[in-house]
Amino acid sequence: MDQTNEKILEAKIKKIVFSAIIGLLALMIIFGAFGTVGAGERGVLLQFGAVKDKVFGEGLYFKIPFVQNVVKMDVKTQKDEVPASASSKDLQMVTSKIALNYHPAPDSVNKIWQEVGESYNTRIIAPSIQEAVKATIAKFTAEELITKREEVKEQIKENLTKRLLENFIVVDGFNIIDFSFSEAFNTAIEAKVTAEQLKLKAERDLERIRVEKEQKISEAEGKARAIQIEAQALMANPKVVELRWIEKWDGKVPTYWGQASPFIGLNR
Repeated sequence: MDQTNEKILEAKIKKIVFSAIIGLLALMIIFGAFGTVGAGERGVLLQFGAVKDKVFGEGLYFKIPFVQNVVKMDVKTQKDEVPASASSKDLQMVTSKIALNYHPAPDSVNKIWQEVGESYNTRIIAPSIQEAVKATIAKFTAEELITKREEVKEQIKENLTKRLLENFIVVDGFNIIDFSFSEAFNTAIEAKVTAEQLKLKAERDLERIRVEKEQKISEAEGKARAIQIEAQALMANPKVVELRWIEKWDGKVPTYWGQASPFIGLNR
């Protein structure tokens, strides 16, 4: 009798354990079939490790448990600052720092995962920046890199944008933080700028002297012309002198004149 009860109890325990296992598997299947993709993310669908064409957007998704898996990838804008070195057209060594804002193309994250993997920023971004900078810097002399900085920036950006799009990366923003040259080149540029400033100052001084000379000549010519006109007027009418004397006379006769009239010949 006791053996019969033990067998019945044992059977019940096995049944409970079996039911629990079945229930657990059912829960795993149910919950494993669903998942969510967060804001600013995309889900890459893998089936037995192989990348499928399906890309899940934000929100709830369904997959086959134990067969399929979903890898989430961030598609929000990211920022990298990468140092880059290159030789200019005149063989001057140039070092720069590039700031790049970018994001993976949301609908192509499965291709990025398949071809590059999760470390695409180190395997694609940095090498592409180096290549774009070298290809563009080689077109300009070191001096042009300074005077045509905006043009250089646009060419690097265009080159880099094309390279990254081939790998499904979208450029959002681009900037050259700094250009640095060798000490010898910096010294040469400083000397050239100083020489140009001195030349400009000398040219300004010469121009000032020329203008001052012309002003003095004009002033002298004006005075000479006025004297000439006045002389011609006096020759034409001698009484003009007496008239001007009268205009300036204060009515007092100088003592050395005595009884003589200051207006000799005025009534002639």
